[in-house]
Amino acid sequence: MKQITSVQNPFIKSLVLLQEKSKARKQTGTFLIEGQREIELAQKGGYEIETILFLPEISSENEAKKLSRSAEFIEISKEVYQKLAYRDTTEGILAIAKSKNLSLAELNLGENPLILVAEAPEKPGNIGAILRTADAANLDAVIIANPKSDLYSPNIVRSSVGCLFTNNIATGTTEEIIAFLKSKNISIYCATLQNSTGYHTQDYTTPTALVVGTEATGLTHEWRDNATQNIIIPMQGAIDSMNVSVAAAILIFEAKRQRGF
Repeated sequence: MKQITSVQNPFIKSLVLLQEKSKARKQTGTFLIEGQREIELAQKGGYEIETILFLPEISSENEAKKLSRSAEFIEISKEVYQKLAYRDTTEGILAIAKSKNLSLAELNLGENPLILVAEAPEKPGNIGAILRTADAANLDAVIIANPKSDLYSPNIVRSSVGCLFTNNIATGTTEEIIAFLKSKNISIYCATLQNSTGYHTQDYTTPTALVVGTEATGLTHEWRDNATQNIIIPMQGAIDSMNVSVAAAILIFEAKRQRGF
């Protein structure tokens, strides 16, 4: 069993870069996962686990080996664990996983898909909340248009509580995604203030993409111009927008209600 006790170890330094730098994650095609549940969800989601690191004071060798039959196992010191871990409440265990190809070409859809498209979300907390809602609703896919954040950043892995791994996810430009949806004959319903009708008046029982934008700027005109229908959530207070993850949840569960859950 390999042991690493120093934070100055070159391998540990490379893992710190994986945590901190999107460039390092893209160059290596790997990222870090923290926590037993998240590692288990990643494996169920088809992610390949290369290495598992564990702190024996919290997680035993046997517990670590239950998570994978093929990964390399490394025992680490408390100092190393604290250097790598983002959370205080995880079970003393981390994993190095291979990232997936998130291109639209890799997206497998059923006959009557329900999809959420989020254009240019930036805040990890919002992305995580959207992925948790998508998991709860068992959506067919989540597509991120013009992504501003690396989906494999530790903040998104953490805020999604592992739902990054349970969802069918793809990324692309707005133009690519619109072309993709139209090629699949998927109706596009865009949440926007302009030229909109109440979201509850539309039929989402056929192949449907629900599209949300940022709270600050909303959706770009490309989405509004290519929508099957622009939709709006009626607002009865003083403001004219709500958190994007909340808006997405309202639309998603209306569609699920229409589909009989």
